[in-house]
Amino acid sequence: MPATVTPPAAMPNIVYYFGTCLIDLFFPQAGLAGMELLKREGLRVVFPQGQSCCGQPAYNSGHRNQAREVARAQLDAFPQDWPIVVPSGSCAGMMRVHYPDLFKGDRDHDRAVAFANRVYELSWFLVHVLGFEQKLVDKGEKVTVTWHGSCHSMREMGVVDEPKRLLAGLANVTVVENPREKECCGFGGTFAVRQPEISAAMVADKIAAIGETGASRVVSGDCGCLMNIGGALDKAGKTTQAQHLAEFLLERCHGR
Repeated sequence: MPATVTPPAAMPNIVYYFGTCLIDLFFPQAGLAGMELLKREGLRVVFPQGQSCCGQPAYNSGHRNQAREVARAQLDAFPQDWPIVVPSGSCAGMMRVHYPDLFKGDRDHDRAVAFANRVYELSWFLVHVLGFEQKLVDKGEKVTVTWHGSCHSMREMGVVDEPKRLLAGLANVTVVENPREKECCGFGGTFAVRQPEISAAMVADKIAAIGETGASRVVSGDCGCLMNIGGALDKAGKTTQAQHLAEFLLERCHGR
């Protein structure tokens, strides 16, 4: 890790979209924004109705057999040889990095490896496949933002500079570096439930660092982080808004 990710051999006309559980339940506007960005680049976006969880909660809790069966359902839901674009470095990391190991010795191992090789985090796909940062036209008012990179996105998918390249391509957006950008926000899925005091201390450090930037928005590519950071900001009475990168880009570029 991080995963070695290369663009598809040929420019795709059709992509799958994996929506993620948190987007489905808490941030549907972010999921729809990601799909719209892809559609406006001329791609046909297919959202399989049979998709569900990537299996990460069970996997991280040590329930490999249950995680494998959840993951197997995703193999079935995305049968065509099309790229799978994921608006979450966490879910993308689970599927691209961990599926091959999860299915080792299983009848579906080869299928899992082929599936994993088709998985792309959204911002990486926008930059390296679609060249999106070269096409940005900022239609929004001047705003100062800071970026939060999720642990899995950086350390499993190798997505570090891509979101910043997209943000830097917006003429009216000033990006201020977060002094604690590479530190975990404390969510960690079940970690926040099992270790609530440590999690709360970590997110307190995170929102304090965000406050130091003077940004009015903190942008991220993972909804787990956004839920944790946004909730902490609200509880602390801060005015800084937490927003998914896809929603922010669509708002800026297309006057949404």
